[in-house]
Amino acid sequence: MAGSGTTEFHTPVFNGENYEFWSIRMKTILKSHGLWDLVENGFGASDPKKEKKEIEETKAAKKPTLTEVLMKDACALGLIQSAVSDQLFPRIVNEETSKGAWDTPKLEFRGDKQVRNVKLQGLRREFEYTRMKDSESLSVYLARLFDILNQMKSYGEELSKERVVQKLLFSLPKSYDPICFVIEHSKDLETLEIQEVVASLKSFELR
Repeated sequence: MAGSGTTEFHTPVFNGENYEFWSIRMKTILKSHGLWDLVENGFGASDPKKEKKEIEETKAAKKPTLTEVLMKDACALGLIQSAVSDQLFPRIVNEETSKGAWDTPKLEFRGDKQVRNVKLQGLRREFEYTRMKDSESLSVYLARLFDILNQMKSYGEELSKERVVQKLLFSLPKSYDPICFVIEHSKDLETLEIQEVVASLKSFELR
């Protein structure tokens, strides 16, 4: 559906893990094709008794006809079908609308509010107790830490820059004490950018 000059997106394949990340990427793709509202809200079938009136109103308002809506929904359904693994496809194979195909994995893998709160609590605990091991590199630890932060964000919780910077500085081995001391006493942690701290730590590691 994308015309010339538009950006093409590679559809991510959902295999049952990291539903939140997959849904965010898919939502962006569906929006880029102008299909997200249809997927999110669905559509109702036309009432035969009102068909003539709806056609007249459609022409006057230049709204999409039912046929056009059905075609858009088929495109959205096709995108969703192509974005699940062969193992999960049977779960949506009988869904005839894009909304049905979208809501099925959403209900199964995202869970209700209570389930999401439990997952978020687990991530908070993991964040609090995460420390860099003496045996791992800074890059590996940063990847591990920011993966937790990204998962927390996907469940609706985004920590302040100051909180993340504090966590970074307090969770490093003693060998990083010199650079941590310099950062803590020469920078304003409330306005300090996370990328700036990461760059300083990486430079220190290289030295």
